[in-house]
Amino acid sequence: MKSQQLRKLAPELDSLRLGSGWKIDELSKPQIIVESSYGHSHPGSAHLDKLVDEAGIGIKEKGGRAANYFVTDICDGEAQGHDGMNYSLVSRDIMAAMMEIHVKATPFDAGVFIASCDKSVPAHLMAIARLDMPAIFMPGGIMKAGPNLLTLEQIGTYSAQYERKEITEEQFMVYKRDACPDCGACSFMGTASTMQVMAEALGIALPGSALIPAHLPELKETARKAGEHALGLAKEELKPSDIMTVHAAIAGSSNSLLHLPAIAHELGIQLSPDLFDKIHRKIPYLLNIRPSGFWPGEYFWYAGGVPAIMEEIKEFLHLDVMTVTGKTLEENLKDLQLNGFYKNCHKYLPALGVKVGDIIKPLHTPIKAQGAIAILKGNLAPEGAVVKHSAISPRLMQVTLKARVFDCEENAIEAVLQKKIHPGEAVFIRYEGPKGSGMPEMFYTTEAIASDPELVETIALITDGRFSGATRGPAIGHVSPEASEGGPIALVENDDLIRIDIPARTLDIIGTDSIERSVEEIEKILSERRAHWIKPESQYKKGILDIYTHNSVSPMKGAYMEFFM
Repeated sequence: MKSQQLRKLAPELDSLRLGSGWKIDELSKPQIIVESSYGHSHPGSAHLDKLVDEAGIGIKEKGGRAANYFVTDICDGEAQGHDGMNYSLVSRDIMAAMMEIHVKATPFDAGVFIASCDKSVPAHLMAIARLDMPAIFMPGGIMKAGPNLLTLEQIGTYSAQYERKEITEEQFMVYKRDACPDCGACSFMGTASTMQVMAEALGIALPGSALIPAHLPELKETARKAGEHALGLAKEELKPSDIMTVHAAIAGSSNSLLHLPAIAHELGIQLSPDLFDKIHRKIPYLLNIRPSGFWPGEYFWYAGGVPAIMEEIKEFLHLDVMTVTGKTLEENLKDLQLNGFYKNCHKYLPALGVKVGDIIKPLHTPIKAQGAIAILKGNLAPEGAVVKHSAISPRLMQVTLKARVFDCEENAIEAVLQKKIHPGEAVFIRYEGPKGSGMPEMFYTTEAIASDPELVETIALITDGRFSGATRGPAIGHVSPEASEGGPIALVENDDLIRIDIPARTLDIIGTDSIERSVEEIEKILSERRAHWIKPESQYKKGILDIYTHNSVSPMKGAYMEFFM
């Protein structure tokens, strides 16, 4: 094995291992790195030390020696509302790079990678793909809902209500107190939950392991199994490139369109945004989980989790693909039918008064006939833009709106909360793309709109930034090319007419000064505006955001840094 070969090249290695607490007989065993985002940064990572311990037990029981390494993550929720959010997306790339350093600098035969949340899961998957070593991903699970099924994404709504004096400070504090009752990913189908699902769908996590409620014993049991399984991967030399070669049915986060292309890039694969659109046109939306659906995220696993969704959309899947179990997807699904997996999941439903069909709809009676995501293109977004149309009112599926332009989110949210935005307007927030400010989320602005009954069905938010996985309402993001690169979004002016046609997948500037113009007139006007456009000076002169904003690629490609490639 690799670890034994490198022991011969680095004679100090044994001494340093022994000084770290290893025993003599452990030096000759398979050496397994256990990477995790454990830390006291937020509920999605604070409990991962327990899963690290369980994975280590599994490794030891199968004759290996575990070594625990940590790269903790920040929390998008804690970064909301201030410039900390600018550091969110770049943290994904830095975490992946740190894990690469850990593995490349020290000899290991396989790895167990453990994470729960928005940037840590894609970071671990990018590292797994980049390293291409025998590896298994262990999802960190999901938190349970609070009283009255309260979940964290609702806090944005209550915050907007408090700002508008619709609820008292005391009421608001009760909601904040109860929104996160334990550890795990936030209990809705946001980015964290979506990426746990993607890890299992990609075949790099054990079947049924995504989104196990963190308070259940099954989560620790699965972590131990993951540790045990790592030994088999090391011996068989089964690599991620043999495996990582479902999104529509779950109404997953639009941020996955940033993360999946970035993961694919590590494998030398280019994922086109048009492919995502094609898949979402074909696969129906089945999962009745927040924010697009009704139930909290923990209910997904009780209904059978990822395998149950796969059973419903089986006719669309490549069942012969290899997975981390060493078996095909079809073999894994058959095993789950026989080993009591579904019976074990479903045993929690009676106490909740919920049935499987309330959570996962059958393929022939879906929530919607198409998936949740659409890629829009047009003269406003030549490379594309992303919309989660499962969360949009039918009234906004085909609409013409008047532009209200803001060059930062702070000014936009103030205008929304102070009732300065009116029905029939398209709120633009620009210079918030990867090269602009690091591509922060626009969560508070979308929640302020979604919680306003007058605006939620009458306006849209359009940005070159991105949205939280918790976002609901009329939001179009990832507009590319971004404003900082001189994309058409930089040229939009107040009172331009914006045509949104989600069924036709188009996003266009069709008029100026509130008057519709011909295509030729619009082209001439935009050309004249472009001639006078001046690229803003970067706000970052040092540090990681200076590096990121100079080296990130388009959101349509994954917003990763080519600096590292």
